[in-house]
Amino acid sequence: MSLALFLRRWLALLLAAPLIAVLLSGCSGGPGPQFTILSGSENDVLEPLVQEFCKSRNAACTMRYQGSLDIALALKGDDPRADAVWPAASIWIDMFDTKRRVKSVKSIVQMPVILGVRRSKAQELNWIGAKVTAKDILAAVEAGRLKFLMTSATQSNSGAAAYLAMLAAGIGKPDLIEAGDLDKPEVLATARGLLKGVERSAGSSGWLADLYRDGERNGAHYQAIWNYEAVIKETNDKLIADGHEPLYAIYPEDGVAVADSPLGFVDRGRGKDVETFFADLQAFLLKGEVQARIAKTGRRVEVGRAAPLPADPKTNLDPARVLNVIRPPEPAVIQKALSIYQEALRRPSLTALCLDVSGSMQGAGEAQLLDAMRFLLTPARTRELLVQWTKADEILLLPFNDHVLWTARATGGEAEQATLLAQALELHAGGGTDFYTCSERALVAMRPLLDSGEHLPAIVIMTDGKSQGYMSAFEAAWRADGRRVPVFGVTFGDQVDRSQLDNLAKLTGGRVFDGTKSLTDAFRSVRGYN
Repeated sequence: MSLALFLRRWLALLLAAPLIAVLLSGCSGGPGPQFTILSGSENDVLEPLVQEFCKSRNAACTMRYQGSLDIALALKGDDPRADAVWPAASIWIDMFDTKRRVKSVKSIVQMPVILGVRRSKAQELNWIGAKVTAKDILAAVEAGRLKFLMTSATQSNSGAAAYLAMLAAGIGKPDLIEAGDLDKPEVLATARGLLKGVERSAGSSGWLADLYRDGERNGAHYQAIWNYEAVIKETNDKLIADGHEPLYAIYPEDGVAVADSPLGFVDRGRGKDVETFFADLQAFLLKGEVQARIAKTGRRVEVGRAAPLPADPKTNLDPARVLNVIRPPEPAVIQKALSIYQEALRRPSLTALCLDVSGSMQGAGEAQLLDAMRFLLTPARTRELLVQWTKADEILLLPFNDHVLWTARATGGEAEQATLLAQALELHAGGGTDFYTCSERALVAMRPLLDSGEHLPAIVIMTDGKSQGYMSAFEAAWRADGRRVPVFGVTFGDQVDRSQLDNLAKLTGGRVFDGTKSLTDAFRSVRGYN
């Protein structure tokens, strides 16, 4: 090729390059932003819609699922590390967004919190086709005929909504709960009586629904669950597909709390382009055709945007049903109600803490474990996060290495917590690791307290290593006990083998939490499940 011809072709390519770049950018739309949404677990079924929009903009979108309180606390902190929040209800933004960083909040869907009852149990209670009130539910609980799963009112919105409905039933006026109503003995008595029906608690609505389904597979066979109407539908779809009995929907006649599913922009100073991206995403989710797709999941959308799913006579689910809706109280009233729940009304807990003080915990591990104990056993700190103990709670402390070093028992009274903390602060790391033996010893220590049936039990294992011993020894004791005590694991350190803890959690209906970033946060999360 001659030099002249080479130069002509090179010049032609050079002149064409801007046009090619414009055409390519027009096809791709250009690179979109990295965008993170803190979301409640009930929105996981809607994530494909979010990702569909993000893909159209070449954006990398991440939905991080957290409990309502976790989302709220992220807003309260210095940096929520998210560009948008999508909790189940606006109350968590109203109470905790003190810096008012959340903007452009709009409701995407509406989700009533209802009681799903095993259909055969509903039949036994004569609730099929009947108008059921909170008084009817209370009577069934007090007669020992009904127990249910319900998330913690202080950690998860579905639990808070169910609890507020209980308070409204006690007050007798769903239109508005006022601060003075929470001082009335009859109101608190109604809520306390209903909460005695709680068989298992949790910090996540989605996890609780999975627990109900797991109970069908492993023989636990729970009777009922408080959860979002749409989650009850999703649970039923899976139960029926697996050949199991569905849940029958109970919409209490005297009032139902409805989650408004607000999606809001978090102003972190990332620029106008990110805010515009959020506005477009929000508008996409509210478009008529997208709302129609959302309605097919059993969620309620704004009237006129899309037709709801038809009623299902077998399960009594009816997204078009007109409800007696409980009006959300003022934030200060909700805060007071949640404090009363944690300190006076919830079913008391019985918690055995197995603390790994083996040799690998020496140094930083030991220091962080003791700091976590300072959090758990210091009322001023736990009260800030609504996970405080009460005098009705029972705490067992079992530090272990290759054997249990000692066992201490205390109530959640402040003086007894202080004594327990002083004992914990004397611990020093050394020796091997055997959390199976600790779990078995915990069961033995819990048995006398379980006989009354008053407490929600749990064993919590904090460990950084693989256990010696045999799971079979604990499993035999657990099955013989027959009280379905769940085991929760909290992982710590870089060398954790999660498989053993996962197996314990799967056997007992527990869960494993990641404590590698913060043991304090992990232990706080565990408290939402007990």
